[in-house]
Amino acid sequence: MRRLTFSIVALMMTVLATVVWAPTASAHSALIRSDPADGAPLAAGPAAVTLTFNEPVQKNYAVLKVVGPDEHYWQDGEPTVTGRTVTVPVRELGPAGTYLINYRITSADGHPVEGQLDFELTVAGSGTPGPAVDADDSSSSGIPVWPFIVGGVVVFGAGLAFALRPQRKK
Repeated sequence: MRRLTFSIVALMMTVLATVVWAPTASAHSALIRSDPADGAPLAAGPAAVTLTFNEPVQKNYAVLKVVGPDEHYWQDGEPTVTGRTVTVPVRELGPAGTYLINYRITSADGHPVEGQLDFELTVAGSGTPGPAVDADDSSSSGIPVWPFIVGGVVVFGAGLAFALRPQRKK
């Protein structure tokens, strides 16, 4: 019985160590360049926002939004994907302040990649904003993964304990 307990504890510690110290997978697309650059001060608004990734991205489901300090959208149309780049035209900007660039793309391996950049408009423009940002657009990034990991470890441990239980002799 002592040997069984030791084996189960050793196995659980190995699984825990593997989960905690596992290296991060780097198979997904990564943003390598943006125009305008992240945090750039601009005296005039850009005609478009262009993001360049380290590998081609899927054309489906690309989202690229520009949100102004007035909580309105400033992109003018839908994003286009060409190989590694995603571009969206931008209308003439209005109020001075920080503009957020929110993106969500699907990498070549099918996994979504999202992020946020910004730039600072230092001189107000005379542009007309797009629609206001809905409160629903700031939704969470999805379901947390930790409950599934904990559940998997518990189920695995229970199955292992059942499989290694002492057998009664007839």
